[in-house]
Amino acid sequence: MLNLIPHDVLKSIRITLVFGLIGGVIYPLVITGVSQVAFHDQASGSLVVVNGQVVGSSLIGQNFSADKYFQGRQSANKYDASNSLGSNLGPSNQTLINNVASAARSYRQANGLGPNDQVPVDAVTADFTGFDPDISEANALLQVNRVANARGLSPAKVRALVEKYVHGRILWIFGEPYVNVLEVNLALDRGEAG
Repeated sequence: MLNLIPHDVLKSIRITLVFGLIGGVIYPLVITGVSQVAFHDQASGSLVVVNGQVVGSSLIGQNFSADKYFQGRQSANKYDASNSLGSNLGPSNQTLINNVASAARSYRQANGLGPNDQVPVDAVTADFTGFDPDISEANALLQVNRVANARGLSPAKVRALVEKYVHGRILWIFGEPYVNVLEVNLALDRGEAG
């Protein structure tokens, strides 16, 4: 019988199948298993559960629009999980400049600030993915009066709650102190500021 497939082609096919099995099946299963054992919460999506219901993830931002909640960073994609791309607008792009100016006016108005009061950059710009779950401490503190008024609480108690949930810099040097928006809003709902 004639050998229609050369020996080198068969050898190449076998090597491809072996490496496909190792790289496409065995390695992902091992890494998933190790992740589930060593970092179970993170590997499972860092889900936040309240009364047996998943209400979000501590790693993914959500849209909180009611005045009684702290509001997170803007999302370039309106928090659409099927589209996690940023706008890619550069600092000299007139659309971005107009959007930031409009967002700053809206932020100042919503939070009772004066027309020339400084606004934190994370309050008027979107992060690249559109799902940043955190805001700067400065951003959270500027929202205290609005949240306190909407909930009928003392601004001092809401400010103390924010300070309780401030996370420090990464390794004490990287980034700025920040607040996880979902975490502090859930604390408000539990009555921790009351």
